[in-house]
Amino acid sequence: MHPPEVWHVTELGNGAVGLHDEGFRLELSLGTAATYQDAQISDYEKRADFSNQPPLRLSLYARASGELRGTAGFGFWNHAFMPGRRSFRLPQAIWFFFASPPGEIALAQGLPGSGWKAATINAKSWRFLALLPFAPIGFLLMRQATLYKSLWPIGQRAIAVEEALLDPNLLKGWRRYSIEWRTDGAVFAVDDEVVLRAESAPRNKLGFIAWIDNQYAIVNPQGRFGWGMLDIRQPQSLHLRDIQITALVQ
Repeated sequence: MHPPEVWHVTELGNGAVGLHDEGFRLELSLGTAATYQDAQISDYEKRADFSNQPPLRLSLYARASGELRGTAGFGFWNHAFMPGRRSFRLPQAIWFFFASPPGEIALAQGLPGSGWKAATINAKSWRFLALLPFAPIGFLLMRQATLYKSLWPIGQRAIAVEEALLDPNLLKGWRRYSIEWRTDGAVFAVDDEVVLRAESAPRNKLGFIAWIDNQYAIVNPQGRFGWGMLDIRQPQSLHLRDIQITALVQ
């Protein structure tokens, strides 16, 4: 695990971060949708403090408890946004990501927009930036089922979205998760079993983050966008231990 002094703790609303013998507990207690709730740790304090870039390997043990409502996960990203703040960046991420309904981030064709996933996205790729001026027309075209089926794979490759849907029951017990972030992609594994081989991934520096919150987002190729927060009906938490970020020899 990183030395404790490198971890930056964020606690918003009723979010709380605890450090115990078994590691970290990121927890949300009861709360309403009127307030953003977040518990997270990161290895950066400001959005310019990112220090992770390929080739490297992330390894940790994780489990969850309670009815997860909102989002949760761990991995690397570019701190694309924070609820309540106006600044926004085109997202880049390599992570294990959970989203509950009504959240629907449906950018991988053939997969649901919610659930427990291994995922990559790079909306700063030159392919996506080249297509961005045509986005309004693209949203209209994607509303035709046949055009979505034939054309969306082009858009999906442009934003380097690759996902694997995981069994949510994995979250009920301790599992070992790893990400090998390479210069030519990424390999995700659970208990040393590969669950996703991504052919592309961001190459620039990103920050490590692990979090649990009560927000949801809606994003799909048909141009449906939305965001909101959910009531927390019972305590829910994400537990982490043995976090290691090490150099990877390719």
